[in-house]
Amino acid sequence: MYSLNDYHYDLPPELIAQQPMEQRDRSRLLCLDRQAGRLTHTIFSNIGLNLNAGDVLVVNNTAVIPGRLAGKKDTGGKVEVLISDFVGGQKSNEENGNFVSRCLVKASKRSVPGTWFHFADGLKAEVLAASNGDYHLKFYSDGDFETLLYRIGQVPLPPYIKRNSGGMSDCDDQSSYQTVYASRKGAIAAPTAGLHFTQNLLNDLRAAGVHIVELTLHVGYGTFLPVRVTDIRRHQMHAEPFTISAKAAETINTARRDGKRVVTVGTTCVRTLEYASNSNGEVQAGSGSCDLFIYPGYRFKTVDAMITNFHLPQSTLLMLVSAFADRHNVLNAYQEAIRQRYRFYSYGDAMYIY
Repeated sequence: MYSLNDYHYDLPPELIAQQPMEQRDRSRLLCLDRQAGRLTHTIFSNIGLNLNAGDVLVVNNTAVIPGRLAGKKDTGGKVEVLISDFVGGQKSNEENGNFVSRCLVKASKRSVPGTWFHFADGLKAEVLAASNGDYHLKFYSDGDFETLLYRIGQVPLPPYIKRNSGGMSDCDDQSSYQTVYASRKGAIAAPTAGLHFTQNLLNDLRAAGVHIVELTLHVGYGTFLPVRVTDIRRHQMHAEPFTISAKAAETINTARRDGKRVVTVGTTCVRTLEYASNSNGEVQAGSGSCDLFIYPGYRFKTVDAMITNFHLPQSTLLMLVSAFADRHNVLNAYQEAIRQRYRFYSYGDAMYIY
């Protein structure tokens, strides 16, 4: 269970969802009883049938920024920049008047300190430092940087979602690749399990007595990085900033003391809660950086059930789900989803594991 090959499966390419459902909550939902291994099929709008009054549904309110910028170097060569630390850049802007951030840079040649990049509408950036593919850029603009970024930047979609090719119709990713409760700007990837919720569905759950609690974990570029070691225990997760409010922690801890369940929406919420809880499963409020890597053998302290999408083969997300529900159960569920022609990955269908 520690071999990377243990988390491989074959997926027909046509099952990789390229666009969201027209109605978010009309996606399909595969329910997995992790004790019995039993599978049932429904649609996501029926998720409330799996939740009880007093249960806590934990969502990640991070918002995806349009952090991908296409530009040119002074030499005229093309360059693509992905802002990977928007929160740090905001802090720098507030303190020093310039947006300075870690970034990923894609260009034909390595860019050295002192190199200038030029983007649309007068935005430019200077390379301050570069090390092991991690760049620090200082941005300059005539107006407000964030306003300009939202005008000219692009949503950094995962590489398996193709745009502007193959006759694909237009898709407004700035709105569809965003949860309806997104409010804290800073992620470069969406917590995609949350994409299935609508405001009406959330309102129905609240009316049924389900407590909906928000936390923040800004999903970073590490979510795109493959595991490159054959023994998964040697993999190192990238740290991502998180915040759990005192009110959120109190609601979760009270529910647990009352014998109610903690149900997480997405692997980001799972990792954040498990990282921020003590040995008794009591969640501690606060902010920090989460680098918890969950794989089979991990003992869960706080999370009782989860809603999640279908994940890439050999990914840390698939390993987390396998730790929660048993690797054989999960891979069997994935094979059933393939047979039933479920839609996979970010814009795909969902699982409920309990």
